[in-house]
Amino acid sequence: MRVIDFFDKAVQATPTRTAFRSNAHAYTYREMRALSVRIANAIHARGLTDAGRIAVYSPNDVQAFACVLAGFRLEATWVPINARNALEANLEFMNLTECEWLFYHSSFADHVHTIRVEVPSLKQLVCIDRRDGTTPSLAEFIAGASDAEIPDRAYEQHRMTTILGTGGTTGRSKGILWDNLTWSTLIAEATIAMPPGGRSPVHLCVAPMTHAAGILTFMLTPQSPTNVVLDKIDPLEIMMAIEEHKVTHLFLPPTVLYAMLAHPRVRKFDYVSLTHFLIAASPVAPDKLAEAVEVFGPCMCQCYGQVEAPMLVTYLPPAELAAAAFEPTLRHRLKSCGRPGALSVMAIMDDDGALVPRGEKGEVVVRGDLVAPCYYRNPEGTAEAHRFGWHHTGDVAYWDEDGYVYIVDRKKDMIITGGFNVFSAEVEAAINGHPAVENCAVIGVPDPKWGEAVTAIVLLRPDKTADAHEIIEFAKQRLGSVKAPKNVEFWPDLPRSPVGKILKTEIRKKFWGGTERAVN
Repeated sequence: MRVIDFFDKAVQATPTRTAFRSNAHAYTYREMRALSVRIANAIHARGLTDAGRIAVYSPNDVQAFACVLAGFRLEATWVPINARNALEANLEFMNLTECEWLFYHSSFADHVHTIRVEVPSLKQLVCIDRRDGTTPSLAEFIAGASDAEIPDRAYEQHRMTTILGTGGTTGRSKGILWDNLTWSTLIAEATIAMPPGGRSPVHLCVAPMTHAAGILTFMLTPQSPTNVVLDKIDPLEIMMAIEEHKVTHLFLPPTVLYAMLAHPRVRKFDYVSLTHFLIAASPVAPDKLAEAVEVFGPCMCQCYGQVEAPMLVTYLPPAELAAAAFEPTLRHRLKSCGRPGALSVMAIMDDDGALVPRGEKGEVVVRGDLVAPCYYRNPEGTAEAHRFGWHHTGDVAYWDEDGYVYIVDRKKDMIITGGFNVFSAEVEAAINGHPAVENCAVIGVPDPKWGEAVTAIVLLRPDKTADAHEIIEFAKQRLGSVKAPKNVEFWPDLPRSPVGKILKTEIRKKFWGGTERAVN
């Protein structure tokens, strides 16, 4: 099935249920379908090549979602443009994907002249929320558009539907092609992992719609969710929205969870409606995860994936996570991202292509219909990622005898200190367990004795204090002296990517500037 088929089935099942809601707009499923049909017909009337690329460049916005649905309805290709990226990165991605159409929010009006000049493949621009000079608003664009059904066409499971960026935190972003099979597998996996409860979900979409939060919106469509859309991440607003809208489903990266836990009013709201508070994008400190269960209830869950194998390669459901938080003999599972999902095959592989036994560390590899077919117009990158017949994630992990998977680091994020290998994620998890720490990043820095000295860059919680000695001793008690940091610096903030991931490349510049290489 196509994404739009899942959505239209929800329309048939619950036509009067609210599909999308924000401060500015609210649409039932029937109304959202009608709007997406009109947008699709307006695009079709102005010409669109087969599988033409339609970029949507907007903060979280209900009408931006309508534009995405219209593209799916036309069987065009959605190109999500990250609203938090630098303009240069977005220009590069639009050129990589050869975008033909651009629906943009007026908050990016200042960028439009540059976009027109720098992206020659663009044929039509539409400003979503208002007229912008000679560019029509969405309302103007669809005025007089037909309400007629879009002609159906034969289903093709490998038809290109979406091109997403890899994120680009370690270099230039690649385009990852999803087809109908990728989407339908992901939606089916989500229905297995998070089965329908007693009522339709209320999903709070607050992380960027171009990434996991927006993807989750479509993953839940078989359950007819109401999607409450917030246009920015603010811990207090998130907590208020959960209580006000009786939110059941929510995705956030760990950095935002940590900020919520550090907020002085975090325990002042009612979170009883939450059934699935999904955390992903990077490993979560076990102590903070246990604290989250205490604060938000037995709704916390974790998943692991990447754009090339999205979201649900592994999953740790709420009941199992809560059991790990409350039962001392299971506490170690708070470090896990769960067990492999039902619709893909996961293994741990060494550098020579051999699968390693349980308990040994190696690279996470995946195969199955959840794996995206290729990098867009990058056969060399695709061949490199698909060595030995598996997709290579670049993540280092092991799994235990009970089948739980533990991500320990990125292959390229290992510190070699005094001849020992130290995985920075393990050190970060330990330091993040300190009650005064909101978040931290651990890197190796040049050192004449150790080669690389384990160094922690720490962001403290508001109104909390700690010194370097205290942090080092805290880590030693949990990890031993080899893995504990030799140095600790306290920074007022940590550099982050547009989706909230800590940018270690930026942190390393302070310590590795002027050196010939970034390892010793």
